[in-house]
Amino acid sequence: MIEVEAAAITGLLDNLGQEFVDAVELIRGGAGRVVTMGMGKSGIICRKISSTLASTGTPSFFLHPAEAVHGDLGMVVPGDVVLAISFSGESEEIVRLLDPIKRLGAKLIAITGKPSSTLARNADIHLSAAIREEACPLGLAPTASTTATLALGDALAMALLVSKGFREEDFAILHPGGKLGKRFLRVRDLMHTGAAIPLVQGTTPMRDVIYEMSKKGFGIAAVVDEAGGLLGVISDGDLRRLIERDEHILQKTGGQCYKPNPFLIDPNEFASAALQVMEQRKITSLFILGDGRRVEGILHLHDLWGLELF
Repeated sequence: MIEVEAAAITGLLDNLGQEFVDAVELIRGGAGRVVTMGMGKSGIICRKISSTLASTGTPSFFLHPAEAVHGDLGMVVPGDVVLAISFSGESEEIVRLLDPIKRLGAKLIAITGKPSSTLARNADIHLSAAIREEACPLGLAPTASTTATLALGDALAMALLVSKGFREEDFAILHPGGKLGKRFLRVRDLMHTGAAIPLVQGTTPMRDVIYEMSKKGFGIAAVVDEAGGLLGVISDGDLRRLIERDEHILQKTGGQCYKPNPFLIDPNEFASAALQVMEQRKITSLFILGDGRRVEGILHLHDLWGLELF
């Protein structure tokens, strides 16, 4: 049975031509949404196609044909593209909507298995999802036909994604929740800013440097010049090593004790990249700089643990 469904998908290649290109251009050039319509199993496929389109930068929603004939057709406006799916091309509920859709000023793309059907003949563009046989032994339950239609819908969505130049950044905006959203979190989304940043001047006595490190709780402090530009950092580890070497460390200033050239990260980097840097360098904090090397934020390893970034 799986071989039958696989053959239905590969068979689409023989039917893809200029019509597919035209469908992509029609949707891309439209000012409205893609409104998918289908009855029964085709309706379920429509919902999936709409979801994929919407999540990849093409606004879309599903409209049930039976509800459309009783007033919900008002959801369709000029500039929309209706993507109607019916393997037979003769679904009564959809056929009844052909004239109203045109009067509303929407374009119609049809996906059917019958190029000579009423739906196919009345569409602005027809895409064939014809198959040789269903996977159902009785030849009754939509199986290979729905699989082929879903693959064709996915192909439309992916072609639109490419033609629009849809990027990972755009995908992240549309997927703020769940594991997918976490994968695309940026450093700027997680970093601590303002008064939360452990900052000291180069003239700050080491006693006060230690207090700042303890108060802010990051185990590190940034040492800055009078203009706020970063000079270096002092970490808990640096502090222990300094005490071992110099028993008079508390008599010195941050400017005499900092370590220059700390590891930094750009605020636009993915949080996953920050985690990789910390793990590879065996450090727990990264500072983020703005103009003039001014410290804009700090990111700690604890901010990244548990986010399932990989």
